[in-house]
Amino acid sequence: MCELMTIAAAIGFTAWYFSAKKSGKCLKALFTTMLMFWGAALMWSVDCVANAMDGEALFDISKADTILGFIILAAGLIVFGSLSFFERKNAIASR
Repeated sequence: MCELMTIAAAIGFTAWYFSAKKSGKCLKALFTTMLMFWGAALMWSVDCVANAMDGEALFDISKADTILGFIILAAGLIVFGSLSFFERKNAIASR
């Protein structure tokens, strides 16, 4: 489940990044978080494929894995919030 959640977050942040880039509001925090979620999605994908090759199910849809997915999403959103805060703080200070 954590793989599906990180893939959804990666797709969401990618769409948000390209939408912001198209409107001229390209944020470094958004780009960094997008790459972070894509890295996590790639990592979980490799793990799921390795588990499937060992005979286990491709996706782990358990309560523990869902909780892990929410922890990953929360950590990513905390990083995004922190990066956005410091990016805006630096933009205000440079004026």
